Amino acid sequence: MRQPATTIDLRRDLVGLLPHLRRFAITLAGEAGVADELVQAVCLRAIARGHQWNGEGRLESWTYTLARQQWTEDSRKRKPKASARGNVTDIREAARERSASVDPDAIHRMIAEMPEGVSSIFLLVDVEGHSYQQAADIMGISTASVVSQLATARLHFAGLAGTHPIHRY
Repeated sequence: MRQPATTIDLRRDLVGLLPHLRRFAITLAGEAGVADELVQAVCLRAIARGHQWNGEGRLESWTYTLARQQWTEDSRKRKPKASARGNVTDIREAARERSASVDPDAIHRMIAEMPEGVSSIFLLVDVEGHSYQQAADIMGISTASVVSQLATARLHFAGLAGTHPIHRY
């Protein structure tokens, strides 16, 4: 039996979204290995629920929402354990603790080390180009929360610009 064309297109389009979806998953999970497992689960979920995709809006917004939902469901199943990020409540303190050297993955680590939620909002709005409303819908929070978390993320990076050795004059 032949599969519907929308399923074939969905699968093809999911392949194109994998790098974006993985970056988003890293902001949720904080670790590449756990993020990769999340991406795999989200892809399976998207294919299984392909009939729910109505073709309106952005496919990546729908898959990001699936990722957030999957992460939330998985978090409920997991026993609480120490995160790779630690219990960072002050992102300025986390920035001071980081090494002053720059390597190719520094920006990804800086984003992943932000408190949960803040990094996801930063990625969705400033990196991926989603509107505040789209980010709010994806994350299941209010637009005001998006604005607040985005301000926190931007202040975090502005603070790093003044302390990073590359930016000192």
